Amino acid sequence: MTTDRIAKQVIVMRKDLNMRKGKMIAQGAHASLRVILQAGSANADKTTYSIAMTEPMAAWMTGRFLKIAVSVDSEAALDAIVEKATAAGVPVASITDAGMTEFHGVPTKTCCAVGPAWAEDVDAITGGLPLL
Repeated sequence: MTTDRIAKQVIVMRKDLNMRKGKMIAQGAHASLRVILQAGSANADKTTYSIAMTEPMAAWMTGRFLKIAVSVDSEAALDAIVEKATAAGVPVASITDAGMTEFHGVPTKTCCAVGPAWAEDVDAITGGLPLL
């Protein structure tokens, strides 16, 4: 598959939670991986995992792996990004932390990953957000 289009993924992190940097990295990694895993499934004995990749996902997985981190200031703003991506048909995964290390046992929405998808589709959802 040859394409001149750029595929990318954007990690949208809640800045209002004041998470430790390590926690933010872990949460973003969870979101990035979850988008990919949502596109697939394990076989019956869980020894093989198959992923049905879209064209932009395949371009991202085999190309530059472009990833950008941006921020929002509230759970409502994070939810709005997830809703916008879902409505646009762009792959998205939201992460809710169990709260065992930072949120006093309270499950807390921390971030989401938008894409991998074509850059223009991701930008239409996250383009106005500030870099993290």
